[in-house]
Amino acid sequence: MAKDLVCVRCPIGCKVHVEYTQNMEIINISGNRCPRGKEYAIQEIKDPHRILVTSIKVKNGKYPLASVKTTEAIPLRLFDEAMKEINKIEVEAPVKRGDIVIEGFMNTSANLIITRTVEKE
Repeated sequence: MAKDLVCVRCPIGCKVHVEYTQNMEIINISGNRCPRGKEYAIQEIKDPHRILVTSIKVKNGKYPLASVKTTEAIPLRLFDEAMKEINKIEVEAPVKRGDIVIEGFMNTSANLIITRTVEKE
């Protein structure tokens, strides 16, 4: 199996080609100009991570929702479960940009934070 990626670990944006087995064992990585490209390719094949961006309910707020995100990328495999947890959350207005909603979200080192201030109604 093979996959072409664009590395996002630095501004260069190397086009990295990865060859791997069905068991996700890396056979060959080419196209990366630095070790970060190789690390990125390995992670993308074995356990891709992304920053989760969504919104949560706000009670008694000027707006019914506030945008939230994780402070760092979390494993993509956790997204379905993470969204189930987020859908249960309702915060009380006011909330400010940067407020932490959940520390160590999904047992990772990432926090779930507010990215849009919502004033009280």
